Amino acid sequence: MTSNSHINSSLQLTNNTDKHVGFKVKTTNPKKYCVRPNTGVVLPRSTCEIIVTMQAQKEAPHDMKCKDKFLLQSVIASSEATAKDITPEMFTKDSGNTGSRTFVDSHDKSSEVRSLISKLTDEKNAAVEQSNRIRQELDLLRRGSNKSQGAGVPLMFAIIVGLIGLILGYLMKK
Repeated sequence: MTSNSHINSSLQLTNNTDKHVGFKVKTTNPKKYCVRPNTGVVLPRSTCEIIVTMQAQKEAPHDMKCKDKFLLQSVIASSEATAKDITPEMFTKDSGNTGSRTFVDSHDKSSEVRSLISKLTDEKNAAVEQSNRIRQELDLLRRGSNKSQGAGVPLMFAIIVGLIGLILGYLMKK
């Protein structure tokens, strides 16, 4: 299955607190998804938009089920913190920071996933049909080329023999 385009989806993080909140987004399939920004700070009483891009796919999952998951980690950050200050260590249990860890399962958006899989399946089927048509046309061209070459050799032979015959006949008359 092939998809020639990337598929974007946006995720909006809302900070309903009076504190700065640092975040980090992880996925079980980082080669398949691009998350921008994947770390950052959400200011108090504000929002941040995250764009998740699914890269173009070569194949659909064998069982047609998407098992990819995303992990959104958050932690209270200092008021001076920037995205560069958000480190993996801030999200460990030993860090002492109070934060939440939430799994965002792709099954939460099962209708979107089904729609995406359906779209990719349609694109795959169209690509397979086009590939089969091209193979058939190529086979026809090859067969036609072989026939014309096969017919061309005796014709050329006949012309050469005829010319030799004419030349010999002309020379014998002299």
